Amino acid sequence: MLTPAMASGNIDVLPTMQSKTNVQDRVWVGTFQIVWNDFMDKIAFTQIKFPGGTPVIVNELNKQDFTVDQLNEKCYYKYVGKIKKNTKKVIAKAIKRKFKETSDLLDQLDLTPAKNRFIVYAMLKKDFEFVNPFDKLGQSVFRDTEAEFFGIDNNSDKALDDGVKVLFYNNPSDFAVVLDTNSKDEVYLYKTATTKTFNYIYSDMLKKQQAYEGDVKFNEADELKVPNLKFFEEKSFDEVTGKRIKGTNLVIEQALETIKFEMNNTGVKLKSEAAITAMMTALLPPSEPRQFFFDDTFVVFLKEKGKAKPYFALRVYDIKNFQ
Repeated sequence: MLTPAMASGNIDVLPTMQSKTNVQDRVWVGTFQIVWNDFMDKIAFTQIKFPGGTPVIVNELNKQDFTVDQLNEKCYYKYVGKIKKNTKKVIAKAIKRKFKETSDLLDQLDLTPAKNRFIVYAMLKKDFEFVNPFDKLGQSVFRDTEAEFFGIDNNSDKALDDGVKVLFYNNPSDFAVVLDTNSKDEVYLYKTATTKTFNYIYSDMLKKQQAYEGDVKFNEADELKVPNLKFFEEKSFDEVTGKRIKGTNLVIEQALETIKFEMNNTGVKLKSEAAITAMMTALLPPSEPRQFFFDDTFVVFLKEKGKAKPYFALRVYDIKNFQ
């Protein structure tokens, strides 16, 4: 039975928390932002701009609103450097040693070694359990789809109540809770129909929490029902590839991210990878000589230094009138 978020390819993978999309199902994880940060700071040494115009996604990523400071270093691995013959092996060995994981991404990258080719790679790995496993509640309807649910009902051991904190409950369509875990991670669940950005939704949730004056304890008569979620998504950010970065000879060749996520009654598993490969092109050719020939219609303005407006303007069309 497919869970509500399991249809691969139907979930939009967003590059940042402030990214907009018209797709209802969307997901963001900080992995691609991590590699973008390192690409900016350690490869390009500049904010990323493109001659002729910079996509919105690039301007959002350049803000570096998410950094590894928001993560325990035990849950991520990063690699930055030139692509060499053993680069793939080095990364694969490192994630195996640190996370006991294999890569879903490395085989999709062109890692042909060259002195002018670079890679920035990251894996983010989280695996934690709820303080107590919630009950399996069986199948129920999520919108118009049958799904497996977990949580707390009237037959559940009331010790499970301690694993739930109420942020607010305004009505059956507007509420939020936090599920406690056996790690430093917290699982926030906010029921809302808004389609605004993740940044807005998170801020909105916190504002409602601050304004809430009701009971924040999950009480004996309360019930909790959450659908099992499981999906794998991969995204190529084609908007940032194939263009020379302004002020450099760098061209981004590939920009990829994968996300594997699972949440059920026992806890959460997350594995995400991201990578950018780039090439240093040949030196740019010298600029063509420019000819500033005012040999057709032109305009002359005269203005005093430091003044905002000119005091004289002249348009020259028929030179005979000025000879």
